[in-house]
Amino acid sequence: MKKKKKYNMLWGNLLFLGPSTLVFLAVVVIPFAISIIYSFSNWNGISNEIKFVGLNNFNNIFSGKAKFLDAFWFTLRITAVSVLLINLLGILLAVALTARLPLRNPFRAAFYLPQTMGGLILGFIWQFIFIAGFPAIGDKLNLGFFTQQWLGTEKTAFAALVIVNVWQNAGYVMVIMIAALSGISSELIESAKVDGSRPLNTFLRIKLPLCVPYITVSLFWTISSALKMFETNVSLTKGGPYGSTTSMALNIYNDAFANNKYGLATAEALVFFVIILAITSVQLYMSKRKESQIL
Repeated sequence: MKKKKKYNMLWGNLLFLGPSTLVFLAVVVIPFAISIIYSFSNWNGISNEIKFVGLNNFNNIFSGKAKFLDAFWFTLRITAVSVLLINLLGILLAVALTARLPLRNPFRAAFYLPQTMGGLILGFIWQFIFIAGFPAIGDKLNLGFFTQQWLGTEKTAFAALVIVNVWQNAGYVMVIMIAALSGISSELIESAKVDGSRPLNTFLRIKLPLCVPYITVSLFWTISSALKMFETNVSLTKGGPYGSTTSMALNIYNDAFANNKYGLATAEALVFFVIILAITSVQLYMSKRKESQIL
C-alpha cells in the first residue's frame, strides 16, 4: 500500500515538475554548460573550426588586453550613482504621493509610465532630447548648461545615461515604497504624533525602519538592473564617445557579434555572471542582516 502511494506521488511530481524542468534544462542549463566550453576556445561564432586555447581568454580579460576591465569600471561607477539616485528619488516620490495631495493617483501613473516603456525606445527619445531639445531650451533661455554636447564628452555622456536610468526606474521604486508606507499602521503614526514626534522624526525613526524589507527588494532590483544595463546604452550612446560609456553587457555583445570573438565573449559573460552573483549576494546578506537588527 505504501509502495503504491509513493509510486503515485512520484508520477504526480513528474507530471507537474517534469515539463518545466525539461524547459529549464533546455533553455538555461544546457546553453550555460555549452558557453563554458566555448569560453576556452577561439571560436568566431561562424566557422566550423574551433580551437581550444585553454585560459587565454581569461588571461586577456584580467590582463587588460580585452576591453572588459574598462567596461567593468564604467558599469561599477554608473551602478553606484544610479542605484543611489533611483532609490532616493523613489522614496521621496513615495513619501510625497502617500500624503493627502490632489491628483496623486495621476501623478503616480505619470511617474511609473517610463517603466512600462522599453529601454531602446527610451534611449532614442532621450537622444533626441539631448541633441535637439536641450540646445533649443538653452538657446531660448540663454542657459549654457543645456547647450553643452550632452553625448559628446565622457562626463556628459555618463550624466546623460544616469539621467535616463533614474527617470526610467525611480517610478518602480516609488510603487514598492508606496506599498511599504501604506502598510504601516495608522495607529502607530497617531501614537507618535500624540507623543510629540515631528513628521521628519516619525519618518526617520518609525516609517523608514519598518520599510527596510521593501528597501532590500528595491536595492536588489536596482543593482541587478544597473549592472545588466544594455538597451539604453545601445540606443543612447552606443558606448561612445571613444568607448568611454561601454557597459559590460554591451562590451560582451560587441565582442560576440561585431568583433566575431565569440570565445572571448563567452568567457566575459561567465565573469559577468560571477560578478553579478557576488555583488547581489553580498547586498542581500548585508540587507537581511540589517533587517534582523532593526526589526
